[in-house]
Amino acid sequence: MSVADTLSGLLAPLNHQLFLLGRDAVTTAELLGFATGAVCVWLCVRASSWNFPVGIANNLFFFALFWSARLYADAALQIVFLLLAAHGWYRWLRGGEHRTGRPMGHASPATLLVLGVLLVPATWALTLLLTRVHDSAPFWDALTTVLSLAAQWLLNAKQLETWYFWIAADLVYIPLYAARGLVLTAVVYVLFLALCGIGLRGWHRELAARPLAAPVGVPA
Repeated sequence: MSVADTLSGLLAPLNHQLFLLGRDAVTTAELLGFATGAVCVWLCVRASSWNFPVGIANNLFFFALFWSARLYADAALQIVFLLLAAHGWYRWLRGGEHRTGRPMGHASPATLLVLGVLLVPATWALTLLLTRVHDSAPFWDALTTVLSLAAQWLLNAKQLETWYFWIAADLVYIPLYAARGLVLTAVVYVLFLALCGIGLRGWHRELAARPLAAPVGVPA
């Protein structure tokens, strides 16, 4: 038995069908992913560090869902997100001066330039890789993966520009998941998109109330 078959067997309980939503056979993983994802994004909107542990649970549920749908980059991305969430959780709690909580801020122009420059080659390289492993949507899967990683990096640094990257990713995720028959997950990402708009507006307001806040760079 291959590693993939073994993993699929271990994830089988989470991929048990609960009910039908149109043509989408909603599984335990998809339903729990819906719930934890919505709570996680709402906690991000509220700038609460509790978004990270809830996000870790969401990563585990979505890993099971995406693996079964053969969206391998999205599945692998959940593991990366889990590790980044642990890193971000620590930075939000201890990443400020004197190991205090990290303040909200803006990404530096240099940070945004680096992320923008890396976007095209990273998407291209990942598309080639996913094509070779027979991913079901290699280019779109690669693009959303790269956008999401950039967004998560900025979120870990508690920088407002994270919302622009999440919005861009969500605009691709929604039709991607709908095309794959993951109707409930597509609906989740419509909700995420709306929450991202709320988060962007809320973070703008908070930063506007602190006009002396300087741009925060991303340390190595």
